[in-house]
Amino acid sequence: MSLIQFTLFFFIIFLHNSKTVTSSTSFIAPITRDPSTELYTITISFKTPLQSTNLLLDLGAKFTWIDCTPDSYTSTTHRYIPCGTNLCASLTSLACSNCFRPTGPGCHNNSCALFPENPVIKNTNPGQLGVVPDFVASCSDNSLLRGLPDGVSGLAGLGRSNYSLPAQVSSVYASPNIFALCLPGVSSASSGSAFFNTGGPYYFFPGIDLSSHLVYTPLILNPIGFTIITYYGQPSDEYFINVTSININGKPLEFNPSLLTIDDDGFGGTRLSTVTPYTTLETSIYNAFIQAFVNESAALNLTVTDAVSPFEVCYAASDVYSTPLGPAFPVIDLVMHSEDVFWRISGANTMVSVAREDEDGGDVWCLGFVDGGEKPRTSVVIGGHQMEDNLLQFDLVSMRLGFSSSVLVHDTNCASFNFTDDPGV
Repeated sequence: MSLIQFTLFFFIIFLHNSKTVTSSTSFIAPITRDPSTELYTITISFKTPLQSTNLLLDLGAKFTWIDCTPDSYTSTTHRYIPCGTNLCASLTSLACSNCFRPTGPGCHNNSCALFPENPVIKNTNPGQLGVVPDFVASCSDNSLLRGLPDGVSGLAGLGRSNYSLPAQVSSVYASPNIFALCLPGVSSASSGSAFFNTGGPYYFFPGIDLSSHLVYTPLILNPIGFTIITYYGQPSDEYFINVTSININGKPLEFNPSLLTIDDDGFGGTRLSTVTPYTTLETSIYNAFIQAFVNESAALNLTVTDAVSPFEVCYAASDVYSTPLGPAFPVIDLVMHSEDVFWRISGANTMVSVAREDEDGGDVWCLGFVDGGEKPRTSVVIGGHQMEDNLLQFDLVSMRLGFSSSVLVHDTNCASFNFTDDPGV
C-alpha cells in the first residue's frame, strides 16, 4: 500500500444559532449506520471530478486509506510520496532490533509504502465545501473492501496519530486537535455528525447546544499498541478511558478491579471502538454483569426468554414498557475517575430490538453486551451501539474525553443536526 498526498474536501458548515457563530472554520461530515454490517460510514469528497466518498469510520485507526484501483478511482491532485523524503521518514517508527515485523513504511516503486489497518464513511447536500490540502492517505486496492458496507471506498482513521483525519485537519488550520462524534441511533433514517476543528458549540434541533452537557474524563494512553499498523515500541493509537467500576441500578458489580487497569504489557482497561458493534466484557466481568442485570430486571417483573445469538439475555418485547430513553430496563453506569463522573447507559443503548424468525415467538429486547473472552487484550471495549445518540468529544490538547450520556434526555438525537441549513455566514 503506497502513501499518497492529495486535496481532501470536507462538507463544511459553520456552527451557529441565531446569535452565535464560531470564530474558526468548523468542518462537519455526516455519519450513517449500515444495518447489515452494523458499522458506520462518514462521507467526505475525493477524486476528480469531486465526488462524495463513503469511508468506514474507524475511531482507533492511524491512517486514512482509499481504494485506488483504476476502474474506481481517478484523481489529478494525488501524488505519491517518494522514499527518502522527510515526510516518508516522519512516518517511520522507532528502530526495532530483533523483531520479525516491519518497523515502518517501506518502499515500493520508489514510493513510501505501508501495510494498512482494518478499515469504514456517508453522503449529504453541503452548503459549502472546505479544502484540506496535501492530505496524507494510503492508497490500496479493492481487496481490503471485503466485509465492509456496500458503497464504501476505504477507511477514515480518527486515531491518536499525527496522520489521522482530525490531526491533519487541525494541522492545516493551525487549530486545536479536537473533534466530536454523534453516531445516529439504530432507529434513525437520518445521518449523525462528525465535527472537526471545533470544540463547540454543537447545536441540535430545537437549538440545543450539546457541548454544554458534556462531562469530562481523562483519555488514558495505552503504552502498547495491538493494531496491524502499530509498530514496535509505539503506544496504541486507540482511545482508552479510566473506567473504575460498573454499576447496575447504582449497585457496583463484583469482579477483579485490576482488569480495569492497563498493565505494562498493554492488557486490560477500557477503550472505545466504532468497529465493534456491541460492548464486549472480559468473561468474569460479563458473568457478573449478566447476573446483576437479570436480578435487577426481575424486580421489574421481567422474565428472561429464549436468547437470540449473539446475545445471551433477551426479554419478550410485549412485556416491556417504552420510555423517552428507550425500553424500561435497569440503568448501567460506567463510573470514571470520580464517583460523580459516570457515563449513564439507558434502555435505548442497553438493549437491542430483535425480530424473531419464528413468527410465534414475537419480537424481543436483548441485552446488547457480549462476552469478550477470558484473556482479551482489552477488558472492556465500548461498542458503537452504546455510543449511539451520545455526543463524544475527543480533546487531544487536554487529553480528555467529553461525553454527554444519551442526548435523548434533552429531547434531541444525533440525527437532528440539519446539514442543509444555510449557515448564514
